[in-house]
Amino acid sequence: MQDFKEILAHARSIGWGAADILRSYYRGNSDQNLNVQYKQDDPVTAADLAVNHYILQRLQSELSEANFGYISEETYKEGKTKELNSELVWIIDPLDGTRDFIEKTGEYAIHIALVKETRPVLAVVVVPEAEKLYYAVKGEGAFATTRDGKSQPIKVSSRDRIEDLTLVVSRSHRNQRLEYLLQNLPCQNQKAVGSVGCKIATIVEQQADMYISLSGKSAPKDWDMAAPELILTEAGGEFTHFAGHALQYNTGDINQWGGLLASNGQFHQSLCEQAASILADWDSKNG
Repeated sequence: MQDFKEILAHARSIGWGAADILRSYYRGNSDQNLNVQYKQDDPVTAADLAVNHYILQRLQSELSEANFGYISEETYKEGKTKELNSELVWIIDPLDGTRDFIEKTGEYAIHIALVKETRPVLAVVVVPEAEKLYYAVKGEGAFATTRDGKSQPIKVSSRDRIEDLTLVVSRSHRNQRLEYLLQNLPCQNQKAVGSVGCKIATIVEQQADMYISLSGKSAPKDWDMAAPELILTEAGGEFTHFAGHALQYNTGDINQWGGLLASNGQFHQSLCEQAASILADWDSKNG
């Protein structure tokens, strides 16, 4: 099997190719060409399916001698839900932020992560409209690259006061419990951004400092978090459950339940503890 450096070169090339496909749909007469359908209230477009096929086809053909497993948003919807036995599993979101893609906010991304056992070891996140690709290998730092191939190391922000942190929030996926949490945190600066990949890009670009995910009737999935998590943590940030433990992937349950905090690492433990306390207060008041 190739080493991670060679695998990363393939993943980066595939990421740029996937971005080209998405941008061609994004700039087309999308209402008709996208063929938008809804599965469990979430939109799926022809672009999702085309990019999913492209990524899987290239990974399987270019890395055919390696015994990888594959989990993607679209293959999961076909019913392939069980934990995969392969030591190395690709976890893929061909289009993170489909609503933003349809609404043309520009805030959509491609996530490609390689997970060893239950933790990510390699990640690519592409933000097509920014023409930027973020990548990381466990223990080797995180980088951003542009179309000309120039790469720069990326690092999260540093703030002196917890009150100065900026929270990147969703435009959708909000409920009263989350609103109560956000209103009672010590930091009240907010920036609305679509797509988890774009939110984490905002943090590693030092335009924001933290992001909270709180599951309700549904939860974010493995493919929403795996690649962005490694980009953030290799850039010096932290991404954990409120209780402080790491996210686990390829466990047989693709849902990431509970409260999750991604941050620049400063005040991370304190914010986790405060978030848990605020939610306990809400739950006691609301049964």
